Parts: sequence; C-alpha cells; structure tokens
Amino acid sequence: MTDQASVYWILRHEQRLLLHSADPQSPFPQLPAAPPGAALALHIGEWQGRPCHAAELSSFPEHLGLTPLPLRALFAQSGPEAFALAGRAVQLLDWQAQHRFCGRCATPTEVLAGEFAMRCPACGLAAYPRLSPAIMVLVRDGERLLLARSPHFKPGVYSALAGFVEPGETLEQCAAREVREEVGIEIANLRYFASQPWPFPNSLMIAFFADYAGGELCPAPGEIEAADWFTPDCLPLLPEPISISRRLIDAACADPARAF
Repeated sequence: MTDQASVYWILRHEQRLLLHSADPQSPFPQLPAAPPGAALALHIGEWQGRPCHAAELSSFPEHLGLTPLPLRALFAQSGPEAFALAGRAVQLLDWQAQHRFCGRCATPTEVLAGEFAMRCPACGLAAYPRLSPAIMVLVRDGERLLLARSPHFKPGVYSALAGFVEPGETLEQCAAREVREEVGIEIANLRYFASQPWPFPNSLMIAFFADYAGGELCPAPGEIEAADWFTPDCLPLLPEPISISRRLIDAACADPARAF
C-alpha cells in the first residue's frame, strides 16, 4: 500500500495551478490528503515514480506556501513532462466539473468506479471526458512555407493553419477543408508529422505537412488576419516551443527532406 505522505497533488484554484515555483524539478506538492475544500480527487497517473492525484479547491490554501500559476507557465518552469501531466489533470478536472448533472435527465451524476466516467444513477447515461480532434497543416510551395496569423494570436506571431474536425469528416477531408476555408487554396500529398494533447481546453492536435496544389491566397475575414509565404531563412515570429505548431515549423526548417 502506498504511503499517503508520498502522494503528489496537482491542485487548482480559480483556474490557476498551485505549485512549488521555487522548485522547478518538483513543482507538485506532496500531501497526505487533499486540502480542505477540495472536490472529489482524481488519480491521474504518476510523478517521479509516485502516485499523483488532482483536485479542485474552493479556497486558497495559504498554509501550504504554494504559488498560483497558469498551466502554460509550467512548461517553461518545469518542462514538457510536468506540463503534460498537469494538462491531463486540468482536462479531467474540467470534465468532472462540467458533468455533475446528467445531460439527459438532469439527475446528479456519480463517479463510475474503475474508469473515467460520470454516470447517471437514474437513466444510466455515462459521460466520458471529451476530446476534440483538430488538425494542423504546414503547406509548402517549393522552399516556401505558408504561415498565417489569427486575430487571437500575440502581436506579430504566425503559425501553421489549424481547425477542428467536424462530425463525419476524416482527418484528410478536414485538412483540405480548413486550408480552403481559411486561405482559399488547395493542397495535396498530405503527410503525418506528429500529435499532441492540447489542454486549451480539451484538444488533440494532429499535425501534417502538405504540398500547395493551386489557388490564390485569400485570408478568410474574421478567421485569418494575414497569411503569406515565408522561406526558412526569413521567418516571422513563431509560436512558443510549448506547441506542436512550433515543432512542425522547426522540423520543416531543420530537415527539408522530411517536409518536402
């Protein structure tokens, strides 16, 4: 049986994680139990070989000496492994909070033992954590890369095109549709790059390379603020390394043979 004093906790209060900011290598506190005011705890995996639980707090635990930080800040502070585990915790906490009542009959739900599911005791409906698949496409034309910026990006930042998969749509169909809708061009030779869980709020990003196959750039009003072709030696500001979009662009520039 695990010593409860060795359990790590990912705690959240008012959309901020509560962390040991002075210890980047071990940002999650070790506690014998969740602090007072914690909602139902979730076991989300392991951290440094020990069980790790997550809980939402209704009040800030001043006595623990923890620092409230946004999830994105954890990547720079403690690296991708801590970010991935905390991202999983945040998505599960959101799912739990958003499914306290049955979507069919409005009865309060209960945790289904042995799996991540909130079950309705009245009608039996089970609500599992939501996952929203989204594609990302880096289009190339010769040596040029197509990058665009959304009005929601930080000033000056450009990225690859992206969008959510619609019901009944394949990833390939989604990639072609999103590129066509956002910038008005056609693509060919779609090639898988990698995927990334993205907890903002509950996405799975699936990234591809693709070739330009025709059309004139025409950014969609309200969706794309600007779009243009860039060469690897003359790129605009790019997304932070935390995102798969940056990895996708960096891979194209570092190994053109892979992308082209």
